[in-house]
Amino acid sequence: MKLWGGRFTKETNELVHNFNASISFDQKFYQQDIRGSIAHVTMLASQGILSEEDKTTIIDGLTGILKDIEDSTLAISSDSEDIHSFVEQTLIERVGDAGKRLHTGRSRNDQVALDMKLYTRDEIVELDRLLKELLTSIMNVMKQHMETFMPGFTHLQKAQPITLAHHFGAYFEMFKRDRQRLSDIYKRMNYCPLGSGALAGTTYPLDRELTASLLDFDGPTLNSMDSVADRDYLIELLSALSTIMMHLSRFSEEIIIWNSNEYRFVEIDDSYSTGSSIMPQKKNPDIAELVRGKTGRVYGALMSLLTTMKGLPLAYNKDMQEDKELSFDAIDTVKGCIRLFTGMIDTMKFNTAVMETSAKTGFTNATDAADYLVNHGVPFRDAHGIVGQLVLYCIDKNIALDDMTLDEFKAISPVFEADIYDAISLKTCVEKRVTIGAPGMEAMQKVIAINEKYLASDS
Repeated sequence: MKLWGGRFTKETNELVHNFNASISFDQKFYQQDIRGSIAHVTMLASQGILSEEDKTTIIDGLTGILKDIEDSTLAISSDSEDIHSFVEQTLIERVGDAGKRLHTGRSRNDQVALDMKLYTRDEIVELDRLLKELLTSIMNVMKQHMETFMPGFTHLQKAQPITLAHHFGAYFEMFKRDRQRLSDIYKRMNYCPLGSGALAGTTYPLDRELTASLLDFDGPTLNSMDSVADRDYLIELLSALSTIMMHLSRFSEEIIIWNSNEYRFVEIDDSYSTGSSIMPQKKNPDIAELVRGKTGRVYGALMSLLTTMKGLPLAYNKDMQEDKELSFDAIDTVKGCIRLFTGMIDTMKFNTAVMETSAKTGFTNATDAADYLVNHGVPFRDAHGIVGQLVLYCIDKNIALDDMTLDEFKAISPVFEADIYDAISLKTCVEKRVTIGAPGMEAMQKVIAINEKYLASDS
Protein backbone atom coordinates (compact mmCIF):
# COMPACT_ATOMS: atom_id res chain seq x y z
CA MET A 1 0.00 0.00 0.00
CA LYS A 2 1.30 3.43 -0.99
CA LEU A 3 0.55 6.50 1.09
CA TRP A 4 -0.28 8.51 -2.04
CA GLY A 5 -2.30 6.05 -4.15
CA GLY A 6 -5.71 7.76 -4.17
CA ARG A 7 -4.94 9.92 -7.21
CA PHE A 8 -3.74 6.98 -9.32
CA THR A 9 -5.68 4.36 -11.30
CA LYS A 10 -2.74 2.16 -12.25
CA GLU A 11 -0.09 0.39 -10.27
CA THR A 12 3.40 1.84 -10.51
CA ASN A 13 5.61 0.08 -13.03
CA GLU A 14 8.00 -2.21 -11.13
CA LEU A 15 11.06 -0.58 -12.68
CA VAL A 16 9.69 2.85 -11.78
CA HIS A 17 9.04 1.70 -8.21
CA ASN A 18 12.55 0.34 -7.84
CA PHE A 19 14.10 3.45 -9.37
CA ASN A 20 12.01 5.76 -7.22
CA ALA A 21 12.25 3.87 -3.93
CA SER A 22 14.76 4.84 -1.26
CA ILE A 23 14.03 2.16 1.35
CA SER A 24 17.27 0.32 0.55
CA PHE A 25 19.31 3.18 2.00
CA ASP A 26 17.02 5.49 4.00
CA GLN A 27 16.17 2.64 6.37
CA LYS A 28 19.20 3.97 8.24
CA PHE A 29 16.74 6.63 9.45
CA TYR A 30 14.40 4.33 11.36
CA GLN A 31 15.46 5.65 14.77
CA GLN A 32 15.32 9.28 13.69
CA ASP A 33 12.02 8.79 11.86
CA ILE A 34 10.37 7.26 14.90
CA ARG A 35 11.82 9.88 17.24
CA GLY A 36 10.51 12.65 14.99
CA SER A 37 7.07 11.04 14.82
CA ILE A 38 6.87 10.74 18.61
CA ALA A 39 7.70 14.44 18.97
CA HIS A 40 5.16 15.30 16.27
CA VAL A 41 2.23 13.47 17.88
CA THR A 42 3.20 14.83 21.31
CA MET A 43 2.92 18.34 19.86
CA LEU A 44 -0.35 17.52 18.04
CA ALA A 45 -1.91 16.34 21.29
CA SER A 46 -0.70 19.39 23.18
CA GLN A 47 -2.47 21.54 20.58
CA GLY A 48 -5.69 19.52 20.77
CA ILE A 49 -5.28 18.28 17.20
CA LEU A 50 -5.00 14.69 18.46
CA SER A 51 -6.68 13.18 21.51
CA GLU A 52 -4.56 12.01 24.42
CA GLU A 53 -5.83 8.50 23.76
CA ASP A 54 -4.62 8.58 20.14
CA LYS A 55 -1.30 10.06 21.23
CA THR A 56 -0.72 7.28 23.72
CA THR A 57 -1.75 4.60 21.23
CA ILE A 58 0.52 6.00 18.50
CA ILE A 59 3.53 6.47 20.78
CA ASP A 60 3.16 2.97 22.21
CA GLY A 61 2.93 1.61 18.68
CA LEU A 62 5.98 3.55 17.50
CA THR A 63 7.99 2.50 20.56
CA GLY A 64 7.08 -1.12 19.86
CA ILE A 65 8.17 -0.82 16.23
CA LEU A 66 11.51 0.66 17.31
CA LYS A 67 12.08 -2.13 19.83
CA ASP A 68 11.18 -4.83 17.34
CA ILE A 69 13.48 -3.44 14.64
CA GLU A 70 16.37 -3.26 17.08
CA ASP A 71 15.61 -6.75 18.39
CA SER A 72 15.54 -8.02 14.79
CA THR A 73 12.01 -9.35 15.28
CA LEU A 74 10.73 -6.89 12.68
CA ALA A 75 12.42 -6.71 9.29
CA ILE A 76 12.22 -3.52 7.27
CA SER A 77 10.41 -4.49 4.08
CA SER A 78 11.82 -3.54 0.69
CA ASP A 79 8.22 -3.44 -0.61
CA SER A 80 7.81 -0.05 1.06
CA GLU A 81 8.82 3.03 -0.90
CA ASP A 82 10.80 4.56 1.95
CA ILE A 83 11.36 4.27 5.70
CA HIS A 84 8.59 6.79 6.40
CA SER A 85 6.06 4.66 4.53
CA PHE A 86 7.27 1.49 6.24
CA VAL A 87 6.92 2.92 9.74
CA GLU A 88 3.50 4.44 9.08
CA GLN A 89 2.14 1.32 7.35
CA THR A 90 3.42 -0.90 10.15
CA LEU A 91 1.88 1.41 12.72
CA ILE A 92 -1.52 1.31 11.01
CA GLU A 93 -1.37 -2.50 10.84
CA ARG A 94 -0.66 -2.63 14.57
CA VAL A 95 -2.90 0.09 16.05
CA GLY A 96 -5.56 0.69 13.42
CA ASP A 97 -7.22 4.04 12.71
CA ALA A 98 -5.16 5.93 15.30
CA GLY A 99 -2.09 5.22 13.19
CA LYS A 100 -3.73 6.95 10.22
CA ARG A 101 -3.65 10.21 12.20
CA LEU A 102 0.16 10.15 12.61
CA HIS A 103 0.74 12.15 9.42
CA THR A 104 -1.61 15.00 10.36
CA GLY A 105 0.00 18.37 9.74
CA ARG A 106 3.15 17.16 8.01
CA SER A 107 4.48 16.09 4.61
CA ARG A 108 7.13 13.59 3.64
CA ASN A 109 9.10 16.64 2.51
CA ASP A 110 9.50 18.11 5.98
CA GLN A 111 9.65 14.62 7.47
CA VAL A 112 12.66 13.58 5.39
CA ALA A 113 14.27 16.98 5.98
CA LEU A 114 13.91 16.37 9.71
CA ASP A 115 15.22 12.79 9.57
CA MET A 116 18.29 13.85 7.60
CA LYS A 117 19.04 16.63 10.05
CA LEU A 118 18.63 14.35 13.06
CA TYR A 119 20.85 11.72 11.46
CA THR A 120 23.48 14.27 10.45
CA ARG A 121 23.50 15.76 13.93
CA ASP A 122 24.10 12.34 15.48
CA GLU A 123 26.91 11.62 13.02
CA ILE A 124 28.59 14.97 13.68
CA VAL A 125 28.72 14.08 17.38
CA GLU A 126 30.31 10.71 16.56
CA LEU A 127 32.79 12.24 14.11
CA ASP A 128 33.79 14.78 16.75
CA ARG A 129 34.35 11.99 19.29
CA LEU A 130 36.58 10.09 16.87
CA LEU A 131 38.60 13.22 16.06
CA LYS A 132 39.10 13.83 19.77
CA GLU A 133 40.44 10.28 20.14
CA LEU A 134 42.84 10.91 17.25
CA LEU A 135 43.97 14.18 18.82
CA THR A 136 44.61 12.36 22.10
CA SER A 137 46.82 9.84 20.28
CA ILE A 138 48.72 12.64 18.56
CA MET A 139 49.16 14.39 21.90
CA ASN A 140 50.61 11.22 23.44
CA VAL A 141 53.26 11.13 20.71
CA MET A 142 54.01 14.81 21.21
CA LYS A 143 54.57 14.44 24.96
CA GLN A 144 56.88 11.46 24.46
CA HIS A 145 59.01 13.02 21.71
CA MET A 146 59.75 16.61 22.65
CA GLU A 147 63.47 15.85 22.35
CA THR A 148 63.33 13.52 19.36
CA PHE A 149 65.21 15.49 16.72
CA MET A 150 64.38 15.09 13.06
CA PRO A 151 64.63 17.10 9.86
CA GLY A 152 61.90 19.51 8.93
CA PHE A 153 61.22 19.72 5.21
CA THR A 154 60.26 22.23 2.56
CA HIS A 155 59.81 21.01 -1.04
CA LEU A 156 60.45 17.54 0.46
CA GLN A 157 64.07 18.68 0.97
CA LYS A 158 65.67 18.74 4.41
CA ALA A 159 65.43 22.31 5.68
CA GLN A 160 65.84 22.88 9.44
CA PRO A 161 65.93 20.65 12.50
CA ILE A 162 62.71 20.22 14.44
CA THR A 163 61.32 17.60 16.81
CA LEU A 164 58.84 14.81 16.21
CA ALA A 165 56.56 16.54 18.74
CA HIS A 166 56.63 19.69 16.66
CA HIS A 167 55.85 17.81 13.44
CA PHE A 168 52.91 15.97 14.99
CA GLY A 169 51.79 19.24 16.54
CA ALA A 170 51.12 20.61 13.07
CA TYR A 171 48.57 17.84 12.50
CA PHE A 172 47.11 18.44 15.94
CA GLU A 173 46.24 21.97 14.85
CA MET A 174 44.69 20.69 11.59
CA PHE A 175 42.40 18.19 13.28
CA LYS A 176 41.53 20.73 15.97
CA ARG A 177 40.28 23.05 13.23
CA ASP A 178 38.32 20.11 11.79
CA ARG A 179 36.47 19.77 15.09
CA GLN A 180 35.74 23.50 15.08
CA ARG A 181 34.26 23.21 11.59
CA LEU A 182 31.99 20.36 12.70
CA SER A 183 30.87 22.42 15.68
CA ASP A 184 30.05 25.37 13.44
CA ILE A 185 27.99 23.16 11.11
CA TYR A 186 26.09 21.68 14.05
CA LYS A 187 25.17 25.13 15.36
CA ARG A 188 24.13 26.47 11.96
CA MET A 189 21.97 23.47 11.03
CA ASN A 190 20.31 23.03 14.43
CA TYR A 191 16.88 24.37 13.50
CA CYS A 192 13.84 22.13 13.09
CA PRO A 193 12.10 21.90 9.67
CA LEU A 194 9.16 19.81 10.89
CA GLY A 195 5.88 21.68 10.46
CA SER A 196 6.91 23.22 7.15
CA GLY A 197 4.66 20.81 5.28
CA ALA A 198 5.34 20.16 1.62
CA LEU A 199 6.53 23.76 1.13
CA ALA A 200 3.89 26.21 2.44
CA GLY A 201 3.30 25.21 6.04
CA THR A 202 -0.09 23.93 7.20
CA THR A 203 -3.47 25.20 8.31
CA TYR A 204 -3.27 23.19 11.52
CA PRO A 205 -2.32 25.22 14.61
CA LEU A 206 1.05 23.53 15.11
CA ASP A 207 3.42 24.57 17.88
CA ARG A 208 6.69 24.38 15.97
CA GLU A 209 8.64 25.77 18.91
CA LEU A 210 7.50 22.82 21.04
CA THR A 211 8.42 20.31 18.34
CA ALA A 212 11.88 21.91 18.03
CA SER A 213 12.36 21.79 21.80
CA LEU A 214 11.31 18.13 22.05
CA LEU A 215 13.94 17.27 19.44
CA ASP A 216 16.70 19.38 21.01
CA PHE A 217 16.81 21.99 18.25
CA ASP A 218 17.53 25.64 18.96
CA GLY A 219 14.23 26.60 17.34
CA PRO A 220 12.13 26.13 14.22
CA THR A 221 13.30 27.06 10.72
CA LEU A 222 11.85 30.39 9.55
CA ASN A 223 10.92 29.72 5.93
CA SER A 224 8.93 26.66 4.97
CA MET A 225 10.23 26.59 1.39
CA ASP A 226 13.86 26.77 2.46
CA SER A 227 13.16 24.19 5.16
CA VAL A 228 12.35 21.41 2.69
CA ALA A 229 14.80 22.55 -0.02
CA ASP A 230 17.85 23.15 2.17
CA ARG A 231 20.80 20.80 1.86
CA ASP A 232 23.44 23.43 2.63
CA TYR A 233 24.31 21.70 5.89
CA LEU A 234 25.11 18.47 4.01
CA ILE A 235 27.27 20.34 1.51
CA GLU A 236 29.05 21.99 4.43
CA LEU A 237 29.48 18.63 6.14
CA LEU A 238 30.84 16.98 2.99
CA SER A 239 33.23 19.91 2.63
CA ALA A 240 34.38 19.49 6.22
CA LEU A 241 34.73 15.73 5.71
CA SER A 242 36.79 16.39 2.57
CA THR A 243 39.09 18.62 4.61
CA ILE A 244 39.44 15.94 7.29
CA MET A 245 40.35 13.43 4.60
CA MET A 246 42.81 15.86 3.04
CA HIS A 247 44.55 16.14 6.42
CA LEU A 248 44.53 12.36 6.89
CA SER A 249 45.86 11.92 3.37
CA ARG A 250 48.75 14.34 3.90
CA PHE A 251 49.61 12.58 7.15
CA SER A 252 49.34 9.20 5.43
CA GLU A 253 51.65 10.35 2.64
CA GLU A 254 54.33 11.29 5.17
CA ILE A 255 53.96 8.03 7.06
CA ILE A 256 54.26 6.10 3.79
CA ILE A 257 57.48 7.98 3.01
CA TRP A 258 58.81 7.61 6.56
CA ASN A 259 58.06 3.88 6.48
CA SER A 260 60.11 3.35 3.31
CA ASN A 261 63.51 1.65 3.38
CA GLU A 262 65.11 4.91 2.31
CA TYR A 263 63.81 6.82 5.35
CA ARG A 264 63.14 4.21 8.07
CA PHE A 265 61.81 6.93 10.41
CA VAL A 266 58.91 4.72 11.49
CA GLU A 267 57.85 1.11 11.51
CA ILE A 268 54.15 0.44 11.11
CA ASP A 269 52.94 -2.35 13.36
CA ASP A 270 52.30 -5.75 11.76
CA SER A 271 48.62 -5.46 12.68
CA TYR A 272 48.31 -2.39 10.45
CA SER A 273 50.39 -3.71 7.54
CA THR A 274 50.03 -6.33 4.81
CA GLY A 275 52.43 -8.50 2.84
CA SER A 276 53.00 -9.41 -0.78
CA SER A 277 51.72 -12.54 -2.47
CA ILE A 278 55.01 -12.95 -4.33
CA MET A 279 57.70 -10.97 -2.47
CA PRO A 280 58.18 -12.41 1.03
CA GLN A 281 60.25 -9.47 2.28
CA LYS A 282 57.48 -6.91 1.77
CA LYS A 283 55.63 -5.13 4.56
CA ASN A 284 53.26 -2.69 2.94
CA PRO A 285 51.64 0.42 4.51
CA ASP A 286 48.25 -0.48 3.02
CA ILE A 287 46.15 1.29 5.68
CA ALA A 288 47.89 4.61 5.07
CA GLU A 289 47.61 4.08 1.32
CA LEU A 290 43.89 3.26 1.51
CA VAL A 291 43.21 6.33 3.66
CA ARG A 292 45.02 8.38 1.03
CA GLY A 293 43.02 6.69 -1.72
CA LYS A 294 39.61 7.02 -0.07
CA THR A 295 40.07 10.79 0.08
CA GLY A 296 39.02 10.95 -3.58
CA ARG A 297 35.85 9.05 -2.75
CA VAL A 298 34.80 11.70 -0.21
CA TYR A 299 35.73 14.52 -2.59
CA GLY A 300 33.48 12.83 -5.15
CA ALA A 301 30.51 12.91 -2.78
CA LEU A 302 30.97 16.65 -2.26
CA MET A 303 31.18 17.37 -5.97
CA SER A 304 28.20 15.12 -6.71
CA LEU A 305 25.92 16.87 -4.23
CA LEU A 306 27.04 20.33 -5.35
CA THR A 307 26.25 19.32 -8.93
CA THR A 308 22.89 17.83 -7.95
CA MET A 309 21.79 20.98 -6.12
CA LYS A 310 23.09 23.61 -8.51
CA GLY A 311 20.06 23.80 -10.83
CA LEU A 312 17.13 22.94 -8.56
CA PRO A 313 14.22 25.40 -8.35
CA LEU A 314 12.38 25.80 -5.06
CA ALA A 315 11.10 23.89 -3.28
CA TYR A 316 11.50 20.10 -3.01
CA ASN A 317 12.60 18.04 -6.03
CA LYS A 318 13.16 14.29 -6.20
CA ASP A 319 16.76 14.95 -7.26
CA MET A 320 17.44 15.70 -3.60
CA GLN A 321 16.98 12.04 -2.74
CA GLU A 322 20.51 11.64 -4.13
CA ASP A 323 21.90 13.38 -1.04
CA LYS A 324 21.54 10.32 1.15
CA GLU A 325 23.71 7.59 -0.34
CA LEU A 326 26.47 10.12 -1.01
CA SER A 327 26.39 11.42 2.54
CA PHE A 328 26.04 8.01 4.17
CA ASP A 329 29.03 6.67 2.26
CA ALA A 330 31.19 9.72 2.95
CA ILE A 331 30.37 9.71 6.67
CA ASP A 332 31.05 5.97 7.02
CA THR A 333 34.28 6.30 5.02
CA VAL A 334 35.62 9.13 7.18
CA LYS A 335 34.69 7.42 10.43
CA GLY A 336 36.44 4.23 9.34
CA CYS A 337 39.55 6.11 8.22
CA ILE A 338 39.83 8.05 11.49
CA ARG A 339 39.49 4.87 13.56
CA LEU A 340 42.11 2.99 11.54
CA PHE A 341 44.50 5.92 11.42
CA THR A 342 44.28 6.37 15.20
CA GLY A 343 45.07 2.68 15.73
CA MET A 344 48.00 2.90 13.34
CA ILE A 345 49.43 5.91 15.23
CA ASP A 346 48.96 4.19 18.60
CA THR A 347 50.94 1.10 17.53
CA MET A 348 53.63 2.75 15.39
CA LYS A 349 57.32 2.59 16.40
CA PHE A 350 59.56 5.61 15.86
CA ASN A 351 63.22 5.10 14.95
CA THR A 352 64.48 8.13 16.82
CA ALA A 353 68.19 7.51 16.19
CA VAL A 354 67.57 7.33 12.42
CA MET A 355 65.61 10.59 12.56
CA GLU A 356 68.41 12.37 14.41
CA THR A 357 71.07 11.08 12.02
CA SER A 358 68.98 12.23 9.09
CA ALA A 359 68.77 15.72 10.55
CA LYS A 360 72.55 15.85 11.05
CA THR A 361 73.43 14.61 7.55
CA GLY A 362 70.99 16.86 5.74
CA PHE A 363 72.64 20.19 6.60
CA THR A 364 69.53 21.22 8.52
CA ASN A 365 71.79 23.30 10.77
CA ALA A 366 73.14 25.38 7.86
CA THR A 367 70.89 28.34 8.70
CA ASP A 368 72.19 28.29 12.26
CA ALA A 369 75.78 28.35 10.97
CA ALA A 370 74.87 31.48 8.99
CA ASP A 371 73.25 33.00 12.08
CA TYR A 372 76.48 32.28 13.99
CA LEU A 373 78.43 34.38 11.48
CA VAL A 374 75.85 37.17 11.60
CA ASN A 375 76.13 37.24 15.40
CA HIS A 376 79.90 37.68 14.92
CA GLY A 377 79.53 40.73 12.69
CA VAL A 378 79.32 39.17 9.22
CA PRO A 379 76.54 40.63 6.98
CA PHE A 380 73.84 38.03 6.38
CA ARG A 381 74.28 37.93 2.60
CA ASP A 382 78.01 37.25 3.05
CA ALA A 383 77.24 34.67 5.76
CA HIS A 384 74.83 32.94 3.40
CA GLY A 385 77.58 32.60 0.78
CA ILE A 386 80.16 31.36 3.28
CA VAL A 387 77.86 28.62 4.56
CA GLY A 388 77.06 27.66 0.98
CA GLN A 389 80.79 27.05 0.51
CA LEU A 390 80.82 24.96 3.71
CA VAL A 391 78.00 22.81 2.37
CA LEU A 392 79.76 22.27 -0.97
CA TYR A 393 82.93 21.28 0.91
CA CYS A 394 81.01 18.79 3.06
CA ILE A 395 79.24 17.29 0.04
CA ASP A 396 82.61 16.78 -1.64
CA LYS A 397 84.03 15.15 1.49
CA ASN A 398 80.78 13.25 2.26
CA ILE A 399 80.66 14.64 5.80
CA ALA A 400 78.28 16.74 7.90
CA LEU A 401 78.96 20.28 9.11
CA ASP A 402 79.42 18.86 12.60
CA ASP A 403 82.24 16.62 11.30
CA MET A 404 84.41 19.47 10.03
CA THR A 405 87.54 20.36 11.99
CA LEU A 406 87.99 23.90 13.27
CA ASP A 407 90.85 24.36 10.80
CA GLU A 408 88.51 23.40 7.95
CA PHE A 409 85.96 25.95 9.19
CA LYS A 410 88.63 28.66 9.45
CA ALA A 411 89.98 27.89 6.00
CA ILE A 412 86.67 29.11 4.61
CA SER A 413 86.12 31.92 7.15
CA PRO A 414 88.47 32.99 9.97
CA VAL A 415 85.46 34.19 11.96
CA PHE A 416 84.67 30.63 13.11
CA GLU A 417 85.82 29.65 16.60
CA ALA A 418 85.45 26.53 18.74
CA ASP A 419 81.98 27.58 19.89
CA ILE A 420 80.64 26.87 16.38
CA TYR A 421 80.09 23.24 17.36
CA ASP A 422 77.68 24.14 20.14
CA ALA A 423 75.96 26.70 17.91
CA ILE A 424 75.16 24.13 15.23
CA SER A 425 74.32 21.15 17.45
CA LEU A 426 70.78 19.89 16.87
CA LYS A 427 69.85 20.53 20.47
CA THR A 428 70.96 24.16 20.28
CA CYS A 429 69.35 24.68 16.90
CA VAL A 430 66.01 23.50 18.25
CA GLU A 431 66.15 24.79 21.82
CA LYS A 432 66.93 28.40 20.93
CA ARG A 433 63.70 28.62 18.94
CA VAL A 434 61.50 29.73 21.82
CA THR A 435 58.75 31.81 20.19
CA ILE A 436 55.28 30.32 20.67
CA GLY A 437 54.64 27.77 17.94
CA ALA A 438 58.32 26.94 17.48
CA PRO A 439 59.91 23.53 18.23
CA GLY A 440 61.98 24.58 21.26
CA MET A 441 61.24 22.82 24.55
CA GLU A 442 59.95 25.95 26.29
CA ALA A 443 57.61 26.80 23.43
CA MET A 444 56.41 23.20 23.02
CA GLN A 445 55.64 22.89 26.73
CA LYS A 446 53.39 25.95 26.50
CA VAL A 447 51.58 24.61 23.43
CA ILE A 448 51.13 21.15 24.94
CA ALA A 449 49.68 22.70 28.11
CA ILE A 450 47.22 24.74 26.02
CA ASN A 451 46.17 21.72 23.97
CA GLU A 452 45.87 19.41 26.97
CA LYS A 453 43.50 21.95 28.52
CA TYR A 454 41.60 22.00 25.23
CA LEU A 455 41.30 18.19 25.20
CA ALA A 456 40.14 18.16 28.81
CA SER A 457 37.33 20.59 28.00
CA ASP A 458 34.03 19.80 26.27
CA SER A 459 35.02 21.81 23.20
